[in-house]
Amino acid sequence: MRTAAIDCGTNSIRLLIADVADDDRTLTDVVRVMRVVRLGEGVDTTGRLSDAALERTFTAAREYAGLIDLHGADRIRFVATSATRDAANRDEFAAGIHDLLGVHPEVVSGEEEAALSFDGALSVLPAEASAGEDSLVLVVDLGGGSTEFVAGTAAGVTASISMDMGCVRFTERYLASDPPTTAEITTMENEVQRLIADAALRVPFDRVTRLIGVAGSITTVTAHALRLPEYSPAEIHGAELDQALVARAATELLEMTRDQRAALPYMHPGRVDVIGAGALIWRTITAHLGVATGGRVVTSIASEHDILDGIALSQSSGN
Repeated sequence: MRTAAIDCGTNSIRLLIADVADDDRTLTDVVRVMRVVRLGEGVDTTGRLSDAALERTFTAAREYAGLIDLHGADRIRFVATSATRDAANRDEFAAGIHDLLGVHPEVVSGEEEAALSFDGALSVLPAEASAGEDSLVLVVDLGGGSTEFVAGTAAGVTASISMDMGCVRFTERYLASDPPTTAEITTMENEVQRLIADAALRVPFDRVTRLIGVAGSITTVTAHALRLPEYSPAEIHGAELDQALVARAATELLEMTRDQRAALPYMHPGRVDVIGAGALIWRTITAHLGVATGGRVVTSIASEHDILDGIALSQSSGN
């Protein structure tokens, strides 16, 4: 079965057209595309999707409609996340998407977003690494407007929470300077630590055995840590980094100027101005997990498979 999955987040909108194997678990990519549209620009302040942001998103959706027509799909699912949940004019967004793609965008809850991300990300691990009651995997999906923490095993999700903490939201809220000042970094880091502590009331960080990170901020930190000559999903996917290497790479990105970030060969232009906040969030999360688990979890694994893959898999005949 061929499916089309669209993930519309705060910073980017992505399309995956894929064939689902008979096992309902294996995807073969036909098309995988991302456009940075910054749908959530200013939402944290105004509570509305701006006209310019809507137009950028509709332009990308129009392109995606053409690709779906070209390659065909038995099913289409469009999932919208943090920015759209927060917007007072989300009905305008929904009507525009329906006109272009013929489907209604689903504004999923943070909990469902977490479950879809977990389903997609878990493929980075061999089955035996995520099986068993004592093998609790934590997937962190660090988006533009929110971060999802979801724990579980191959049998399914056991606990999850979505926090209003993302690279776009926190750049707009805390990191105004170029590069960020020490005071800005400290203020933001204190808030990140507070939100992680709140998340720990819901998700048992102390029982986690493996940590997987998904989404552009985390994969970009990984690319920087690996010093890649270009952005390479094949080299990033499955890369396991120790906490010290993550911290060093994240700190370097955080302390760079925008021009320095833009010059990096693996930096997407749409991520230049928000990667500092994303890197700070990921640095703080990995450090917290090392402490919460008594040093048991001191590495993290980057996954290029995430909510987009979960959306595609959710349309299989077995789901």
